[in-house]
Amino acid sequence: MITLFGIKNCDTVKKARRWLADNDIEHTFHDVRADGLKLEQIAEWIAKTDWEIVLNRRGTTWRKLDASIQENTSENSVAELLLANPAMIKRPILDVNGVINIGFKPQLYHSIFNSIK
Repeated sequence: MITLFGIKNCDTVKKARRWLADNDIEHTFHDVRADGLKLEQIAEWIAKTDWEIVLNRRGTTWRKLDASIQENTSENSVAELLLANPAMIKRPILDVNGVINIGFKPQLYHSIFNSIK
């Protein structure tokens, strides 16, 4: 099963969705804002990658946070922070049969899907 997690109006997510459609990759799109998330889902992404990869520090949501929250964010607190602020999740997150990849680069997607064909 292939699921792409993201926010529908994010340009990078749009590129990933377009790439999947252009390459006839059947998948489900899960909008983390509209469809919601569970803490367990975020915890799984963190366990399979790293909390520093899942957390998007480049976005405006992160930059608008109080400095004390930014300074005190850690592996132990980040999942709840991301649940409350899904725009701070680095996007897109591609789940291919439980294997998690974060971000979009066409060459990465080519290698992922060439290996499972």
